Amino acid sequence: MSAEKPSLLVVDDEPFNRDLIKRLLAKEGYENVEMAENGRQALDLLRGQPFDVVMLDIEMPELDGYGVLEELKSDMGLRHIPVIMISSIDDVDSIVKCIELGAEDYLPKPFNPTLLRARLGACLEKKRLRDLEAAHMDQIKTEKKRGDKLLSVILPSAAASELMATGKVAPRGFENVAVLFCDIVGFTTFCNDHSPDEVVTYLQALITKFEELTTKYQMEKIKTIGDEYMATAGLMMPNGEPLLSAVKCGLEMTAAAPEVKADWQVRVGVHLGPVVAGIVGDQKYQFDIWGDTVNVAARMTSYGNPGVVTMTYDSWLEVQGECRGKTLGKIEVKGKGSVEVVECHGLS
Repeated sequence: MSAEKPSLLVVDDEPFNRDLIKRLLAKEGYENVEMAENGRQALDLLRGQPFDVVMLDIEMPELDGYGVLEELKSDMGLRHIPVIMISSIDDVDSIVKCIELGAEDYLPKPFNPTLLRARLGACLEKKRLRDLEAAHMDQIKTEKKRGDKLLSVILPSAAASELMATGKVAPRGFENVAVLFCDIVGFTTFCNDHSPDEVVTYLQALITKFEELTTKYQMEKIKTIGDEYMATAGLMMPNGEPLLSAVKCGLEMTAAAPEVKADWQVRVGVHLGPVVAGIVGDQKYQFDIWGDTVNVAARMTSYGNPGVVTMTYDSWLEVQGECRGKTLGKIEVKGKGSVEVVECHGLS
């Protein structure tokens, strides 16, 4: 509603009354006034343009004021418009019926200018407050949608849905989860030799590609830390072959890196096993996973060579029928001792 020029609709079948009301309103500074000769014309006008207040006569041919009021208040798009009933009928039953049908107020004819000013002003103030409340609610809904969208970006989709539905994500353990780590070879040197704009532009393009591949293989991105990308398969969304999905995704990641930047190479490590997942932090909270499986996958990344997917021999046994590999022999893996490590060079 415009505070300076509210829009009014006067509905009365008598030309004299319409002219009188218009002159009275003009004296009070109301210039944006439309006139309707009957109820049908009034409803057409109301459905065609916005109004802040309707001044509605009761006794009219075709469709009387009661009928207009009933249709107006049953229309979800118009029911919020305040209505002041006007009539020469001066009995309590008529006033009660109008109020019961949803009218804001009642003005008897002939019009008292002071009463007209007071009641019209009160209706416009109520309309202003309702509009403010509606705008505030719309803003809350918009902000909630933005917040929900942001949660879906920050958290895996299943975790975001659980958080929005219950206000929390219950920590829990998961079996047979494939964890993938991927990092860029020589990224620190690249950062030192290039401008921040170049660094972020190339990294953004690569991470976007990684996210596409993660989705393609029914995996979930967990987070990025610097140039390191972490994802899982079989965590909070079903995946019948989590480790094979991670290997296929990792192989495509190695191919995607030079497409983004010709001299870029990535190392990928994967491991299959149990993990614990949940949200930590109260201010900038983050969904994360922990456990030996995570640690081993990270170690495989650091021990591996660029352009392949590195894993333990035990993990290799899960996918050997689908992959071509080469052993790196026994390697001392922190926290695990001597472990045979295998590189997957492609699919068989």
